[in-house]
Amino acid sequence: MRFVYVMDPMDRVLPDKDTTFAFLRAAQARGHEALHCEPRDLFAKGGEVFARVQHLTVSNTPPYAVFGTREEVKIADTDGVFIRKDPPFDAMYLYSTLLLELARGKTVLMNDPRGLRDSNEKLYTLHFSKWMPRTMVTSNEDQIFAFVKEVGGRGVIKPLDLAGGSGVMMLSPDDKNARAIVQLLTEEGRRLAMVQEYLPNVVKGDKRILLLDGEVLGAINRVPRSDDLRSNIHVGGSVEACEVTAEERALVADIAPRLKKDGLIFVGLDVIGGKLTEVNVTSPTGIQQLSQHVNREVADDVITWMERASTALKSAASR
Repeated sequence: MRFVYVMDPMDRVLPDKDTTFAFLRAAQARGHEALHCEPRDLFAKGGEVFARVQHLTVSNTPPYAVFGTREEVKIADTDGVFIRKDPPFDAMYLYSTLLLELARGKTVLMNDPRGLRDSNEKLYTLHFSKWMPRTMVTSNEDQIFAFVKEVGGRGVIKPLDLAGGSGVMMLSPDDKNARAIVQLLTEEGRRLAMVQEYLPNVVKGDKRILLLDGEVLGAINRVPRSDDLRSNIHVGGSVEACEVTAEERALVADIAPRLKKDGLIFVGLDVIGGKLTEVNVTSPTGIQQLSQHVNREVADDVITWMERASTALKSAASR
């Protein structure tokens, strides 16, 4: 099969940590062809979406990624598309999802471009508020500080359009920088931000639960450094093996129908002390770390799903 990967440049990819690299490696091991492109390489003509792609081969040893020939492909003629561009979800990201709409029903799209547009990774979580910590979304400085007081005097503020822990900061009454932080992240009241109650259990870890088509693949626990609020791997969080609890499985069972309805097949849930803090859908990470802990290539499950979905789509089209 031929799979298109709409993603970042390969020089930004860490071969030993990146989830997209794991997908590339697992698909290649099964004999599939990788076609790499960036969002800017998509284009439309005559009602069809195309991509300027480069053939790509990956390896576990340097140089890790080797590009081959270039070609233009009609997306509908490929077997599937992995939409794996990292945030921010900017204008280029938006336009790429709109272009990929032209391939709807013609090839498999993971994750669904409409689902990606509708699923800001902070705001989408509000659909599942009963599982969340106490949360407010506002641009109003006074509301933010009243809310932080209401939840016990400590809160966490997050920009809505960043990822990987960027811009995530603590608000506490004894911090003389607190008002400056709020003014910075809200651009003095011109931008919305999310504020959540501080969860003390974060020092024990921020669990990333990976889902495939609404089913649990597994989880890793990301523990923050002693001098940082954030537990994201790329800012120094360490990774521990962990299990998915019965409570967390109940959470997954509750939200999975909505995820599947929105075409969000590969998803990463962030859970702290049983509370859902984010639903990651653009380019969820953690599959390589999970594979190391369970001693098998979990990315194979994702490629198997893509193979079956592509075969089923072709079979339906031929009837």
